[in-house]
Amino acid sequence: MPRARERVCRIRADRDGPLLIEGPVEITGPDGEPVVSRRFVVAVCTCRRSRTYPWCDTSHRRRGKPADDAGPAGRETHE
Repeated sequence: MPRARERVCRIRADRDGPLLIEGPVEITGPDGEPVVSRRFVVAVCTCRRSRTYPWCDTSHRRRGKPADDAGPAGRETHE
């Protein structure tokens, strides 16, 4: 019997954001329990700040500016 065509899993990694994975997906969390999302694209948290971990809730956007964007005297600017 011929094998079914294998589906390629596509994952997009952004430097300062989540992993975007074509779904549906099942992820095993740190506690060993699987969590499932049946969405067509899933955002998986990589910064561990998400309140809905392992799913991204855009908490990564709230972190401070990098050092190369610092204000006068090398201090970070706060807006």
